[in-house]
Amino acid sequence: MVAVTTISGSLLCGMPKVEAKANWSFELILRKAEKRYGRLTPAKKRLVSWNELIERGRFLPEVEKLKMVNQFFNSQIRFSDDIAIWKQNDYWATPIETLVKGGGDCEDFSMAKYFTLRQMGVSEEKLRITYAKVVKPDQAHMVLSYYPTPTADPLLLDNLVDDIRPAAERTDLLLLYAFDSQALYSVQAEGLKRVGTVARLPCWQTLQAKMREEGFIVGQG
Repeated sequence: MVAVTTISGSLLCGMPKVEAKANWSFELILRKAEKRYGRLTPAKKRLVSWNELIERGRFLPEVEKLKMVNQFFNSQIRFSDDIAIWKQNDYWATPIETLVKGGGDCEDFSMAKYFTLRQMGVSEEKLRITYAKVVKPDQAHMVLSYYPTPTADPLLLDNLVDDIRPAAERTDLLLLYAFDSQALYSVQAEGLKRVGTVARLPCWQTLQAKMREEGFIVGQG
């Protein structure tokens, strides 16, 4: 699970100052992954399936995109903590790293879904990566929130639950903070309240740098 620190300080691991849609050459990404990891079987199958998912989903209605992406990662990726995968207490993996390893924790699921939906053309304004707490047991968690309109009750894409449900129906979760490429927000009953910038999320910057090394071009979209 993700470690959540107090908002009055710094959130220890966030993502890069992501600037909307990630565009890439899949062939370049695959070459770079093979150079880094060597033979990718069966990881290569997951990467190819991911690219096929993106191409298939580009022109579908957004609700269908959400279902496809949520189902893909929940079925293709096993839950495992950072110590087991990366030998670190808190590591934010890129989508490529998550797919190559075939495992990840809640933030890895959320971020992989975020970037996949962005590549499918879902507007950045509709997506927020969201810090949450599982009520029982009391445990930190992370999900991806989709806002069909700015004031709507968000739909939650969660590795714990395959169904995509409105936040109001997820009484097992308490949503705390959310972020996108521009800002950090407090999740309140009346909606999102901006409380800071992504400068308070240092690992968000690190993740973007890693993605560029992998062959992503992260720019305005």
